[in-house]
Amino acid sequence: ADNLSDALKKLKITTTDSTADSLEGCLDCLLQALAQNNMETSEKIQKSGVLQVFANLLTPQSSCTAKVANIIAEVARNEFMRNPCVDAGLIPPLVQLLNCKDQEVLLQTGRALGNICYDSHEGRNAVDHAGGAHIVVDHLRSLCSKTDPASEKLLTVFCGMLMNYSNENDTLQSQLINMGVIPTLVKLLGIHCQNAALTEMCLVAFGNLAELESSKEQFAYTNIAEELVKLFKKQIEHDKKEMIFEVLAPLAENDVIKLQLVEAGLVECLLEIVQKTVDSDKEDDIAELKTASDLMVLLLLGDESMQKLFEGGKGSVFQRVLSWIPSNSHQLQLAGALAIANFARNDGNCIHMVDNGIVQKLMDLLDRHVEDGNVTVQHAALSALRNLAIPVVNKAKMLSAGVAEAVLKFLRSEMPPVQFKLLGTLRMLIDAQAEAAEQLGKNVKLVERLVEWCEAKDHAGVMGESNRLLSALIRHSKSKDVIRTIVQSGGIKHLVTMATSEHVIMQNEALVALALIAALELVTAEKDLENAQLVQILHRLLSDDRSAPEIKYNSMVLICALIGSEPLQKEVQSMAFQEVISKLRSHENKTVAQQASLTEQRLAVES
Repeated sequence: ADNLSDALKKLKITTTDSTADSLEGCLDCLLQALAQNNMETSEKIQKSGVLQVFANLLTPQSSCTAKVANIIAEVARNEFMRNPCVDAGLIPPLVQLLNCKDQEVLLQTGRALGNICYDSHEGRNAVDHAGGAHIVVDHLRSLCSKTDPASEKLLTVFCGMLMNYSNENDTLQSQLINMGVIPTLVKLLGIHCQNAALTEMCLVAFGNLAELESSKEQFAYTNIAEELVKLFKKQIEHDKKEMIFEVLAPLAENDVIKLQLVEAGLVECLLEIVQKTVDSDKEDDIAELKTASDLMVLLLLGDESMQKLFEGGKGSVFQRVLSWIPSNSHQLQLAGALAIANFARNDGNCIHMVDNGIVQKLMDLLDRHVEDGNVTVQHAALSALRNLAIPVVNKAKMLSAGVAEAVLKFLRSEMPPVQFKLLGTLRMLIDAQAEAAEQLGKNVKLVERLVEWCEAKDHAGVMGESNRLLSALIRHSKSKDVIRTIVQSGGIKHLVTMATSEHVIMQNEALVALALIAALELVTAEKDLENAQLVQILHRLLSDDRSAPEIKYNSMVLICALIGSEPLQKEVQSMAFQEVISKLRSHENKTVAQQASLTEQRLAVES
């Protein structure tokens, strides 16, 4: 301790008149004390005011420069010392030292700057201000191909410095991306893949940058996919695989990179991991199984990568994914169902899958989860069924396979994501399927649940889908029985509200359903239509210049149907529709103009 105090005192005077030797001795003493007790020594250094002295010692000419930079690097390992280092004006001279040729000076300077930047807003700002990142990126470029130990050590320190400099800071990450650091780092990874420390630094730097959208475009122009897959194949340790996964996941969000990863053979690696870990109950293996299967699903979100792996339904990858669905692992069941939902993104694939028995597999899977209720698996299986039901030719096949009955088992679910997919699946299934629409529309339990969900104000998606299914049951069945069931269950007011939706498609569906109600069962629905103030709403829709042409057209069709009811006709007469409709006779849309003329005649006759 005495030696340290002496050394600190000496340092304060030595800067003005000292021999290099006495300076060296003091610095060695400091380094020794830091090695023994870093925190305590750092506190003493701060109190002694020596930090300000260091700024003058950081000159390229001095033989002590590397040691001074080393002391700063050691001191800055403590969080409480980073701001004092900035305040002492150490950043500009350190950044200047990055231009020197001496490797030891460069190494210690890189360490000092990296440590000052670690988790320090002030440190990063100061380095940014002094232009440090630019010089370091230039160093990485010029050293990139050198494989001697000293150069590799320097590369590792510089990568670490950039990582600390830009960590969790979008602006500084963008700055590095604009400097073109990504191609350099990818090249580094390829050349130095044998050097574990440097590889690790590159991976952390990639993980840092890959979150930004602009980086993905740059990565897509490099051979990152190939390098990462190559590296991945060599890994045995779970931690290392995890690090690579952390880079792969954000990169795989980019469609170009998805395809590159598929072409580089990532899928085969993932399938191998699944096979190795599926029956294990070790924590690491379970985590790896989840990450690998999740990543697999992500790769299938790209249209090109998905088609490449589907291979007309003959692909080995597609076949392997199918085998996940009956597995006993919830994680694999989930990934399998999500993968099928992703494969089912075009009609050709959907038709092929339905013809090859995929529906039964998904129904069996749903059956296994009716009681134990794994929500994520239910949601994924319903998503897959909904997508498969989109092509017209699949609807009847899926209905006769019993999909509607399988889906209805989840009516009592209290989970909005499951409710949402269940509604969407039923709506897709009954599209233009009159018989199925009638059968479901007469199912009182279903209709009552729909009316209940039409009020789910906390879940706009569920509310919207319930309304759309109610309307679809009427539109596709055109059945009086269905209309009566919906009237008795209190569904009319929701269809009227739906006509005021902000989505034109939903407004339109509601108006068409209401027109069918008015044409087929006006007497039954009369009271509910009146209470829901339908006539006022139609007046508003027709008066509003922003209403789409189809909304105006269907509103007038509905008015013509409503005047078959005495109370509703009275309402129409009391609201001066004539005036609004005569304006529409000159509407730019011909169909609207023609319907306005017809409606005007009808109203004139009735009055």
